[in-house]
Amino acid sequence: MLKQFFWMCSGADTDLLETCSKSEQIKQAGIGGTVFFTAVMAFIASSYALYTVFDSVYLAIFFGLIWGLLIFNLDRFIVSTIKKSGSFKSEFIQAVPRILLAIIIAIVIAKPLELKIFEKEIDRVLLEEKNELTLANQEQIGLQYQPEIQLLENQISVLKKEVSEKEAAVNELYDTYIAEAEGREGTLKIGKGPVYKEKREKHDASLKELQTLRENNTAKIGEIEGQIATLKSNYDKKVTETQPVIDGFDGLMARVNALDKLPWLPSFFIFLLFFAIETAPIFAKLMAPKGAYDIKLSDAEDAAKTWAQQKAYQRKKQLATDAVINDKVYEDLSEEDELYTYKRKSAREIMQLQADAFYKQQKNIL
Repeated sequence: MLKQFFWMCSGADTDLLETCSKSEQIKQAGIGGTVFFTAVMAFIASSYALYTVFDSVYLAIFFGLIWGLLIFNLDRFIVSTIKKSGSFKSEFIQAVPRILLAIIIAIVIAKPLELKIFEKEIDRVLLEEKNELTLANQEQIGLQYQPEIQLLENQISVLKKEVSEKEAAVNELYDTYIAEAEGREGTLKIGKGPVYKEKREKHDASLKELQTLRENNTAKIGEIEGQIATLKSNYDKKVTETQPVIDGFDGLMARVNALDKLPWLPSFFIFLLFFAIETAPIFAKLMAPKGAYDIKLSDAEDAAKTWAQQKAYQRKKQLATDAVINDKVYEDLSEEDELYTYKRKSAREIMQLQADAFYKQQKNIL
C-alpha cells in the first residue's frame, strides 16, 4: 500500500514497475517519498506563513493544504518528465529548467520556516522598530499641536510679565512714599505732608490697577490654560488612536524585512537544506543509471510513437487512394447514357415548371 503510494508520488507507471526488479521499485519509491515529504514541508511552511497573515488556524491550514498539493503536483511533474537517455549531458540540459524551478520552490518553502525558527530574534528587531515608529509618530503628531500650544504658552508668559511689571511699579511707588514719610528722599522731611499724600494716592491708584490687571490676566490665563489642556488632550487621544496601528506592525512583510536585518549565514544554511530536499529527486534521477524501468518506459513510448506514425501514414495513403478512386468513378459516370437521359428529363421538368410559373405571374399582373 505504502509502496504503491510512493510510486504514484514519483509519477512512475505502476504497471511497468510491477514487472521490474526490487531495486528498481525501491529506487522509484525513494524518489516518490522525497516528493511527498517535500510537499509536507511546503504545507507546514505555507500554513505558518498564512497564519501570520490571516491570524486564523483554519484558514492557514486550508490554504496551506492547497499550497502543499500545488508543490506536490509540481515536484511530481518535474520528476516524471526527466527521461533517462543514457547521456548525462543531455539529461542535465533537460533538467536545468526544472532545477531553476526547484530553486524558486525551495526559496518559497524555506522563507516561512526561517520566520518561525528565528521568531525571537525577529520579535526583538520588530520591538526596536515599533519603538522607533512610536517616537516618530508622537513627534509627527506633536508637530500638529505643538506650535499652537507654544503660541498659547507665550501669551500666558506675556500676561504674567504684565502683572510682574505692574507689581514692580507698585512696589517702587510704595518705597517712594515710605521714603518720603521717613525723610530719606523727596523733601527730606519726616512726616506725612502733602507730598507724601500725593505719592500715597499715586501708589493706591496703581495698586488698584494692579488688582484689576491681576484679575483680568488671571481670567485670561485660565482660559488659555483650558485651551492648552484641550490641545494636549487631543494630542494624547490622537496618539492613543494611532498606536494600535504601530502595535500591529508584525505582519508577514514586516517579519520578512526584519529577517533580512539578521545575519544572512543561518538563513542561507536553511535555504541550502530545502534546496537539497527539493532537488534531491532530480539529482537522484540524474545520477541513477538507466534501469529496467527506464528501458521499458522508453520502449513503451517508442512503440506508441511508432504506432501513431503508422496510423498517420495509413490515413494519408487512404486519403490519396480514395481521391484517385473517386476521380475515376465520376469520370466513368460522366460517360453513361442512362445518367445523361435522367438528368435531361429532370432539367426538362424544371424548365416547364419555370415557364408555367412565369405565365401565371404575367397573367396576374395584366
